[in-house]
Amino acid sequence: MPELPEVEVTRRSFAGRIAGGRIEAVRLGKPLRWPLGVAPELLVGRTVLGVRRRGKYLLLDLDEGVLLLHLGMSGSLGFAPSLPDAGTHDHFDLVTTRGVLRLNDPRRFGAVVYAPGEAAPEAVKLLGRLGVEPFSEAFDLDGFHERLRRRHAPIKQVLLAGDVVVGVGNIYASEALFLAGIRPTLRASRISRPRAEKLRQAVRGVLARAVERGGSTLRDFSNAHGEAGLFQLDAMVYDRAGQPCRVCGTPVKAIRQGQRATYFCPACQKA
Repeated sequence: MPELPEVEVTRRSFAGRIAGGRIEAVRLGKPLRWPLGVAPELLVGRTVLGVRRRGKYLLLDLDEGVLLLHLGMSGSLGFAPSLPDAGTHDHFDLVTTRGVLRLNDPRRFGAVVYAPGEAAPEAVKLLGRLGVEPFSEAFDLDGFHERLRRRHAPIKQVLLAGDVVVGVGNIYASEALFLAGIRPTLRASRISRPRAEKLRQAVRGVLARAVERGGSTLRDFSNAHGEAGLFQLDAMVYDRAGQPCRVCGTPVKAIRQGQRATYFCPACQKA
């Protein structure tokens, strides 16, 4: 599933090129996770002012309203001056004077939703419960530690939930916990303030590095240029079960948490 780094990489790969484009046509394919919420022809003539990200959502600000895009489990966006005829898995085309933005999603868990504004019920329903952005000033030690103290679930599960801080997906949770020296099964409420600060910095560092490396491509992720990510090549523990820890040489261990694979070093992450 594309996580925050992949979504941010995607945003950067087309945001500057589509900004200022006037919508000339909207094509819908097979139904996605949620309906568009507006007749496609009503979007024609509107202008794309810019592209933002909130969590794993891309927000295309229009001169009237906003389009919220989610890549789902396997979706990807392509943007080019022109694109070939839509294929079986191409479910949304936004044709603008700057180029065509296309959502390809084989599993159709992605979505494109129109809202009159970010404060409208349609947007609040999708964005209202998201945690703080990891690169924002709101992701400070006091707030982070206080939110962890209220949670008694394992820290890995708390990070994945996205209501404390957004964007720490499965790969990045394992990597951040390794860098912070915290075992993924430790209850969030037991993490001390100093260790919370280590984890906060690790989360920021891992996500920043992932964006720098173009995200992670485990199966089919690519940005709007069609380029794959490389972060998975730098992973310290993720998907390295049985291999020696890059720091101490102890074999990396894998467990299941909430039906997701978790990787950690039993020596470097003792508690």
